[in-house]
Parts: sequence; C-alpha cells; structure tokens
Amino acid sequence: MDFWKDTLGAPTKIVAPMVDASELPWRILSRRYGAELCYTPMLHSAIFCKDPKYRKEALATCEEDKPLIVQFCGNDPKILLEAALLAEDHCCAIDINFGCPQAIAKRGHYGAYLQDEWPLIEEIVSTLSKSLKVPVTCKIRRFEELEKTITYAKMLESAGCKLLTLHGRTREMKGPLTGLADWDYVTEVRKVLSIPVISNGNVQCMQDMERCLEHTGAVGVMTAEGNLYNPYLFTYSMPPCWQPAKEYLNLCKQYPCPFSYIRGHLFKLFHHLLSLSENASLRIKLGAANSMEQFDEIAEELKSRYLPYHEGEQQWSETHESGTQNLVIPPWLCQSYIRMPPEEHLKLVECKQKESEEINKQNEHPNKRKYKDSEGNPISRKMMKKLRRLGRRPEKMDSVCKKTMEKCTNCVNPLGAKCLNKLCKKCCKDKCFLENMDCPGHRILVKTRRQMAAFFQNEVK
Repeated sequence: MDFWKDTLGAPTKIVAPMVDASELPWRILSRRYGAELCYTPMLHSAIFCKDPKYRKEALATCEEDKPLIVQFCGNDPKILLEAALLAEDHCCAIDINFGCPQAIAKRGHYGAYLQDEWPLIEEIVSTLSKSLKVPVTCKIRRFEELEKTITYAKMLESAGCKLLTLHGRTREMKGPLTGLADWDYVTEVRKVLSIPVISNGNVQCMQDMERCLEHTGAVGVMTAEGNLYNPYLFTYSMPPCWQPAKEYLNLCKQYPCPFSYIRGHLFKLFHHLLSLSENASLRIKLGAANSMEQFDEIAEELKSRYLPYHEGEQQWSETHESGTQNLVIPPWLCQSYIRMPPEEHLKLVECKQKESEEINKQNEHPNKRKYKDSEGNPISRKMMKKLRRLGRRPEKMDSVCKKTMEKCTNCVNPLGAKCLNKLCKKCCKDKCFLENMDCPGHRILVKTRRQMAAFFQNEVK
C-alpha cells in the first residue's frame, strides 16, 4: 500500500490504458477534469525496443502528466524486460497487459490470450519485478470460475505484482456481446490479496463509480469508454460536446499526435450528434479530415448548429432525435454510448437472418431449379458447377466448402477470404473509410493513401 499512497497519491479516479486513445493530450485533458492517475496506451514491447520513433511518441509526457504508468504487451520475458528498462525512468510503474481481448491480441498471442499460460505469466512478472527499479502492476480479466480467478490473482501477487486491476468481464465478453461486468469477482479477489486492487468495468458516470467503490471495496475505479465519451465524467458534469473537443484540439496543437487519434476522439465526443441524419455529411467530412483546420471547422460547425438549443434560444424538438437511441438527455451533451444487451443483439441478428431468408424466397422464380451442397445448404448454379469440378480434386473440397458458408458479420453477403475484419468488401470499405483503416485482404488502403496524401502535402509546403 506504500506504493499506492506515497508514489501514486492514493488515486481513486483512473483513466484506463486505451490503444490509440490515451495519448498525452487526452491524458492532460482528463487530468484537468478530475482524473488522478493515467496510463499510456498499450505499447507493443518488441516494436518499442526496435523503433526509436515509436518509442519517442509512446513516452511523450510532461510535468502535468503525473503520476503515469506505462503499459506493455508481449509474450517474451526478455523483450518485455528490455522495453521496461527503456521506459522506467519516464513513469511511476510498469503495467503488463494480460487483459486485452481484441483480435489483434489473439493474432499476436498476448493480452488476455496468455491467461491460460500461467508459468509464462509468472516468469514475465517475476523477471520484471526483480529487475526494475519501479513497481510492476498487472491488468487482467476474470475467468468464468471465481475460484480460478482468485488463484490467478494470488499467483500474480506472489510473482511480484504490486497493484492489480481486475476487469469484471471474461475474454469473450466484447463488442456486441460485451454485457455487464461482474463486480462480485472484484470483491472476492480484493478480500484475499494484500496488494491494492482496482475495479474496471461498468463505469459510465460518477454515480457508477461511487456504487462500484461501495460494492467492491476496491482502492480505485478505472474507466475507458465512459472517459472517451465524456472526459469531464469525474466532475459530475456533462458539457456540450464541442467544449472538450475544442480544448482537446488546442492540446493537440501544443502536444502533436497522429490525426487518426484525433479523429477517433472526435467521433466519440460527437457520436450522438453525428448519429442524426441531418449531420450525415459532417460525419463523412470528419472521416476524411486530415488537418487541424478541418477538425476545428467541424467542431465550430456543430457548435453553431446546436448552441442556440443549448442556450435555450431555440426549442429542441422530438423530431430531431431519430438515430440517437431516444436519449433523455439532449444529444449535444457528452454522454456514454450504451450498447444493446447481448441477448437483444442475438435476437436481432436472428430476426435479420429470417427476414433475409424470407426476401430470398420471395425473389426466387417458382420454376427455378434449386441447387444444394452435400449438407443440404442452398447454393447457386455457378457454385454447383464449381463443386462438381472440385469433386475431381477432393483435397481442395473441404477448404472451398468452408469458405463458401462463411458470411459477413454485418450483412448476408459472403465475407472476404482474407479480410481481417470478417466483412464483405462493401462493409469492409465503409469501415475502413470511417475508421481510417487498411484491409490488405480486400486491398483497401484508405489509411495508407491518406498518410501519403498528408506526406506529399507537407512536402509541397
């Protein structure tokens, strides 16, 4: 507890490490409005060791940015130690991410996808704990079984972990299947450990934080999405979204960061306004913006449209609220995005599939011959011919049939065989355009081309 109290100052309001989101300007903004402890984004240990530019950007900090914990991911104790030694002079502690559930962590074999390899995890924590001059902390997710979660936490403590953050969701609870975090796991883990325990999950406002502290007995509460949609969360306030946006943009001018980070933050701050059909063009404009001037223009445009409503000069009408989840609070105020419960999402997907099947049946010609594969699944005449040809090459039959049956996660179209997003080409193109991404599988290079355009624009200047 000495580390928690003396070094960190006993913080209770904590901003989580967030990939491409908890960079220096955002951390400073959060600290100005109540955050008492911040983490860097999750840093890839191998890249951190090899790339000086990546290392310089990752360790960007200032006097206002304290106390700070640097978080790393990886699966090699030696590389993690090398990275931590390079970073220990710039922070109060080194955190190891054993909780990331995203697909990129699965492909890289780190984060929550290490949680079944206890000997490796113990070696990582022990190696860093013995070799660093700053404490080692860990961030994990719970298992389905409470006893297994408790044993896991005890192992981390005995290996040298000095502070544990427990996310009350399992590795599988993510995206549309996120659901609610279980605070009871945090409560039970906190009771058996002698090190400080932070609770993570279900915090969208200060009232949530107060309930979490009372329920779990944790020393502090960490929030991620709640902070992204409302960086003033810790002050019990919900400002008009252009206010934190403009302050954040000013900080970005003082402490430059990639435009992709800025774009991502503005999409979340303006989420409910950009969901309105009347702002569809601004959403597209934000997706394509690649200069501070353009970001400023979008913030000013939204302010000019909705400031009269905010100040009471104009009356807000219910007719404006289509596409904003029937919000009780006006959409220009900073507020969290509440996901649909997993059960409702699954029902909705099932209903859409049935509707699609009905439409397909209605569009079928009554005399049209129907083709089916060996398992009885309907297929096209073209696919039937292909399967007959492949019948003469049985070694390729299984892989082709498997790919044929996989569908896009957003629609009924077949997904691209090499698409990292598990989408059809149209859905993937839309996602890449809005979120500034590349998809090598579909040869969609939105992010790369925007970077090239920005580079050549700077060269001309």
